Formats: sequence, C-alpha cells, structure tokens
Amino acid sequence: MKICSLLFSSGFKISRVLKPVNKMAKIIQLDTIEDLKPQITIAAKKLLSGGVIAVPTDTIYGIACLAQNKDAVDSIYKIKKRNPLKPIAISIADVKDISKWCNVTVPISLLHDLLPGPVTLVFQRSQQLNEYLNPDTDYVGIRIPDHSFIRGLARTVDGPIALTSANISDQQSPLSIKEFENLWPELDIVCDGGTLGSTVESRQGSTVVDLSVKDCFKVLRDGSAYENTTSILKSKYQLKEIS
Repeated sequence: MKICSLLFSSGFKISRVLKPVNKMAKIIQLDTIEDLKPQITIAAKKLLSGGVIAVPTDTIYGIACLAQNKDAVDSIYKIKKRNPLKPIAISIADVKDISKWCNVTVPISLLHDLLPGPVTLVFQRSQQLNEYLNPDTDYVGIRIPDHSFIRGLARTVDGPIALTSANISDQQSPLSIKEFENLWPELDIVCDGGTLGSTVESRQGSTVVDLSVKDCFKVLRDGSAYENTTSILKSKYQLKEIS
C-alpha cells in the first residue's frame, strides 16, 4: 500500500517509466532522469512481489531479487544457469546495516573507507539472513554499490537484495542492457542506466575480499578496485594478507 501510494501520489505516469520489451520484461529508463523515486518505487514493488530484475551498479549490470525470498533466489540460479554451490552476494543500502546480516570483524571506519564502492566484503553470515541463500557456506559477500538507484532500492524494500552479474554463468559481464538481451524474457524489469564503461577493466566487477578472520584479509577476486582496497587494508589498518 505504501509503495502504491508513493507512486500515484506523485502524479507520475507509469507509461513514462516503463517501456514494453516483450510479454515478460519491461525497461525502466534511469540514465536521463534526475529524480529516481518513481523508478525505485516500481522496481521495489516488483521485488516485493517476488520478481527478478536487472539493475545497474557501480561496476557492471546485475540481476537482483529479495535475498530473503527463497523462490526468487532459486529463479536467479535458473536464469543464470548457475551452479547451485556458487554463492550470491547481497547488496544493502548503508554501512550501518552490515552488522545485521553478518558478523563484522573490522572497525566501522574501515567499512566506511571502502563502502559505498566497487568492493564485496565477505564475513561470516548472521542467523537473520535467509538460510536458503548460499546454504552450503557460513559466509556471505556484502555489497554497497556507489549507485543511487540500487541503494535507494535497498532502502525501499528494507532488506538485503541478492545481487549477481546479469549474464549466463561464465559469460562476459555486461556493461549495457543490450549485452544481456538474451535474458530479458526471464526478467520482470530491466533497469537501464546506460553504458557503464567502455574498457576491459570495466568488466572486472567488484574486488572481493574475505575479512572474516580478525586482523587478516584474503583477496578472492582482484576486480576493479584491487590497488585502492589492498592499500587501505595494509597501510591504514595494518591487516595481514593471507593466501
């Protein structure tokens, strides 16, 4: 009810936001609009109803659903043809929310130094996180992309968003929605934030760092922020790198 009232009280016409693509997926244009509240509202409504959508991030395009919704998470694995043993990260809105979903082992200042940004931090998961999300591991990757749309989306749904690259597993990570057009029929909404980059480096995705062991870190994927991330961890916080 709250989402519907937000949408229609603004006087915003859905036809100005949604562009039909096929019988299942619709495009929401983001790249030329300053006020994203109507777009966030529509996308949040779809997530809350169990939908799977495509979203831009500060690195590549991802597909997303509510992390606490088992059926929606299962849908992501089917869409990507992803190995069910491969975990999916969660995206949240703010640093203050991290401790709700995992057991933090580092100072809050370290989290603020790295997030929001193109970094995934791995911690031991908390009991509040959906037990069916990554059931074969005690750990979870946390993302806070430096992108106003997906952060606003996480605030609106008031919970973690399961987030993974918008591609078939092991294929090229997409920088524009056209690059995963083959997935459109499987998605409820495609949020178009324009082209996110133009270089090989742009496709590297986030830097993934395991911080689950106190005073140590392990780089699981170099990603697009490797040098800055490792410099902060080593120089400012004197964390020991382990292999």
